[in-house]
Amino acid sequence: MGADTMSTFDKQSLIQRLKELPFPATEYWVVAGGAMVLHGFRPQTRDIDLGCSTLLADKLEEQGYFVSRCEDETRKILYSEDIEIFENWLEGTVEIISGVPVVCVDGLIQMKKKLGREKDFVDIALMEARKPANFIMKQQP
Repeated sequence: MGADTMSTFDKQSLIQRLKELPFPATEYWVVAGGAMVLHGFRPQTRDIDLGCSTLLADKLEEQGYFVSRCEDETRKILYSEDIEIFENWLEGTVEIISGVPVVCVDGLIQMKKKLGREKDFVDIALMEARKPANFIMKQQP
């Protein structure tokens, strides 16, 4: 895949790509757009953002992956042209969807609130509108 080719991932291709990664499932989790796809809120994402443990961040840095520092001094690792990994980026809990570790919906909402970009507020509104508790409340007469 050339650098000028922008791929997108639907749920099936996202799961396939994640299962190809050589990471223990206890050391990483899907966040951001990928989590939106895996939870069924969006049909696709352009890239894959992951959170990871300090242990996995250490291993990737030792292996020579490009590492930069975030404002809070945690590491951001450029794993490939379509995967970025953020050390200890997690709110809430991790759940397993189709064999892949993913931040829970409430955690994803909290993460997007902290990011605070316009597109994050659009995503939050979408998730809040489609959460099961809201759906049940709307069904009552």
